[in-house]
Amino acid sequence: MNILITSAGRRVSLVRAFQKELKAIFPQGQVMTTDFNIELAAACHISDKAFQLPLVDDSNYLNCLIDVCLNNNIKLIIPTIDTELHLLAKHSKSLLKKGIIPIISSQKFIDICRNKRNMNTFFRDNNIPVAKEYSKYDYTLPLFIKPQNGSRSVDTFIIHNHEDLTEYHFKNPDLMFLEYLDHADYEEFTCDLYYDKHHNLKCVVPRKRIEVRDGEVNKGLTDKNELVNYIKTHLSQIDGAIGCLTSQFFKHKENGTIYGIEINARFGGGYPLTYLSGANYVKWILEEYLLNQDITFYNDWESNLLMLRYDDEILVHDYKK
Repeated sequence: MNILITSAGRRVSLVRAFQKELKAIFPQGQVMTTDFNIELAAACHISDKAFQLPLVDDSNYLNCLIDVCLNNNIKLIIPTIDTELHLLAKHSKSLLKKGIIPIISSQKFIDICRNKRNMNTFFRDNNIPVAKEYSKYDYTLPLFIKPQNGSRSVDTFIIHNHEDLTEYHFKNPDLMFLEYLDHADYEEFTCDLYYDKHHNLKCVVPRKRIEVRDGEVNKGLTDKNELVNYIKTHLSQIDGAIGCLTSQFFKHKENGTIYGIEINARFGGGYPLTYLSGANYVKWILEEYLLNQDITFYNDWESNLLMLRYDDEILVHDYKK
C-alpha cells in the first residue's frame, strides 16, 4: 500500500505527514515522490523512494507516471501543482482501471478552478460575493490586476495611479482588471477544505495569511471564525470536489463582508499548519481510499495556532553533480 506525491519539490512537511500516517496504518507502506529533478528536490531526498519524471507537458509524462505506479505497488497519487490537475483528472478513469487512485477532483471542477472568471461565476452561483471585474475601458482606481489563468502570484499588479498602467496591461487578454480589496480594510484567509469521495464538506480550517513569500504563506494563524459556518452554508457540497481544496477569502475587518477569491483543487503549501492544528486530511484520505471508511464532519482543530516558517536544510552526502 504505497502512495506517490507528484512534483514534490519543497513539500517536505507534506511528505513527512503522509509517512507518519501511512506507517501507522500500514507499517510496510512507503511514501514515494516524483519530480523533474529529484536530485535538487528536497522532498525527494526524505521520501522512501523518488523517481525522476519529465515535465507535465511532455507527451511521455503520463506513461512514465503509470509505469512508476505499476512497478512500485502505488495505490494513491497525490498531486501538488496546478499543471498536473487537468491531465490526471482527464485520465482518472484509465488510472482507476489499473488500480491506481488519483486523489483528484473532477475535470469539470478543476477547469472552473483554473480559470478565475469561471471561478467568479462559481462563487456568484453559490451566493458568495466576488470582487467586481472592470472593463479595460471603464475602470476605477485602485485596481488589482491578475491573470485569469495563473498561480503563485505571478503577473499580479496593484495599480494606484494611471501612469502605472502599461500597454502590457491593456493588450494582454489574460489579465483581469478587478476591484481592489485593500488589506487595510480586509483580512486575507486561506481556508483548507476537505471533501469526501461523495463531494461533501467535512472540515474547514481558516488560516490568516500574515506574511506570504513567493505566493506561499510564510507566517500564518489558524482562526476559528465565521468563515467556518459561512463556507458550511454556501459550499457544503461541491459537485466533483475531492480531498483537500485550498480556498482564498477576504473578510472585512469591521462589517464582516466576505469575498470569494479563488479555489485550488489540491493541497496548498500552507497545509502543514492545518495538519498540525489537528485537521488530519492526510489520515482521512488513507481511511477513505485504502480502508473504505466514512469521514464525519470535524471541527475540533486548534484555533490561534501560529506558524512561523524558516529555512531549513536537507543535506545530501557524496553528491555527484
